[in-house]
Amino acid sequence: MPDFSVAIVAGGRSSRMGRDKSFVLLHGKPMIEHVLAHVSALGAESVLLIANRLDDYAYLRLPTYPDVFPDKGSLGGIYSAVHHSPSEYTLVVGCDMPYLSTALLRYMTNLLDEHLGLYDVIVPVHDNHPQGLHAIYRKTCLAPIRADLEADRLKVIGFYGAVSVRYIQPAEYHDLDPGGQSFQNINTPEELGRANQGQ
Repeated sequence: MPDFSVAIVAGGRSSRMGRDKSFVLLHGKPMIEHVLAHVSALGAESVLLIANRLDDYAYLRLPTYPDVFPDKGSLGGIYSAVHHSPSEYTLVVGCDMPYLSTALLRYMTNLLDEHLGLYDVIVPVHDNHPQGLHAIYRKTCLAPIRADLEADRLKVIGFYGAVSVRYIQPAEYHDLDPGGQSFQNINTPEELGRANQGQ
């Protein structure tokens, strides 16, 4: 299998939460630490963070980089992750996805061996939408993403037509994440409250 790194994108404004989502407490632990626990067992070459307030994340002792193109949303975070990654392939996840399935993530990284690893993107589909913040990106994605960023086209999957994409349909990953919990993010205080109450 080719080497890969994991990047956690934590550079958002968290406007709906009202404070940085990375550090809200879910079952007594900052949400980003739940994400780290899920990705730490994957055997990645490196785990890095994309965040614009570097000092806040220093306690995690991980390589942390700001956005290359500030204020470009999630697509800008993905670009920064792939740009700063030391690996040809980078698994990109959001900091607000505390229910990641390590089994599904491992399945995705194993697909790097499929077709001699010639995919530019490996991405699961959930509710008929590719989950662009739960995907593997190759360095070959940098040029088409940059073109979209410079044109202010910020749809996360907008560049997919310019690259080779391996879509993982729900039937393929059902046994690894039956309820699709991997893709459940927590954006608001109300969602956080329900999660902490086990709902």
